Amino acid sequence: MNYRHSMICQTDGITPIAPAKWRGLDGMLGVFWDAEGQSGASAYYLSPDPRIVVFFEEVSSQIRMSNKQDGFGAYDRPMTRAIYVPAGMPLWTRFTASHRFSHLDLHLHRDRLLRFLTPSVGGSMARSILQRPVEIQDVDAIETLGRLLVAELASPSRHAVYAESLAGSIATALLDIPGKTDTQPAARLTQAQMNRLISGMAARNDRRMSVAEMAAIVGLSESWFATAFKQTTGKTPLQWQLALRIEHAQDLLLASELNLADIAIRLGFSDQSHLTKAFRQVIGETPAAWRRLRQSR
Repeated sequence: MNYRHSMICQTDGITPIAPAKWRGLDGMLGVFWDAEGQSGASAYYLSPDPRIVVFFEEVSSQIRMSNKQDGFGAYDRPMTRAIYVPAGMPLWTRFTASHRFSHLDLHLHRDRLLRFLTPSVGGSMARSILQRPVEIQDVDAIETLGRLLVAELASPSRHAVYAESLAGSIATALLDIPGKTDTQPAARLTQAQMNRLISGMAARNDRRMSVAEMAAIVGLSESWFATAFKQTTGKTPLQWQLALRIEHAQDLLLASELNLADIAIRLGFSDQSHLTKAFRQVIGETPAAWRRLRQSR
């Protein structure tokens, strides 16, 4: 498969130490960079194809990343040793200290990855996997594979299929494929991000917020946030939000004389019936029955 790399890359304060080493393969391009970033250096990346980045040194203390352009200082997080960025997902980075680093960039045509994954997991699952971003810090196996691939990029010594199989192994070691046994889950929210989300939700009287609004609070794209949130809490953002709204309804049922219709309006439910249905779904009984039982104690 002929492949032409077309990523948008804008950097400021990042200087290559040596010429990049690269090699075009079947449906992919591997590039090795040895560079240095000054304190305050920044970069922006956007690719129409999936991308894998593997750092060969620790970078979490020197580089921050965000999926929101103005997110630094509030919505950023440490760069991890390996990341998978789905097609079309923007990424901004910023250096908090001067740092020399080396990393492997793998630019992969989406169809090439689908062709690689589909025989093992099926087409539908493969497409789902490619939509899920991944960030991991424990990269022992991935780093070993990455160094072998870099050697082939710098000085090809074998048939291209060897380098392509190394790239495939890196992808399968990193991607969020069901059944993997990594000790660190893919794409999790930090406690600080969860705290900001909880505070933002508490500031809303009705405890209602769209997924896009929730993602903006923690500085992530909507799709990245949805994946990270499910990995962190075990619930979708809307399931978690509904549980908070029902918890607030319980507080109002116990601490106020409001009737169910008024509580429904206050919490943004369409009517009393909507509240009753949602309450029963989460708690297992109607709000009226729940209130009577606790008031009788």
